Amino acid sequence: MTTPLLILIAGPYRSGTGGDPALIARNLERLEEAAAPIHRRGHVPMIGEWVALPILRGMDETDAADGDVMYETAHRLLQHCDAVLRLPGDSAGADKDVEIAHERGLPVYRSIDEIPVRGVLVS
Repeated sequence: MTTPLLILIAGPYRSGTGGDPALIARNLERLEEAAAPIHRRGHVPMIGEWVALPILRGMDETDAADGDVMYETAHRLLQHCDAVLRLPGDSAGADKDVEIAHERGLPVYRSIDEIPVRGVLVS
């Protein structure tokens, strides 16, 4: 493998939080914890919320109410991603990401250890 993979990290974000901002932030931290290990394996980590949250901040309430920006952003990102890392936990959005990945023939990894190493490891 010579080209790094763009790997979407999929897992719970809002699921199971009841809208509690502290729990949502903790879920984002869990997603982000996978970023450095993916980078160390020679690839590019991507989290849909990294892209969707600034979009949401730039929208007025009418625009934001027209659809789910979080899901839509992840689905658009999957058109550019090479693989998905599905983290544990209930998440309809992450399950949809996996479904789309399968439809596109993309690999879906369930652990960091399944992701192939490209080139030299960075510590």
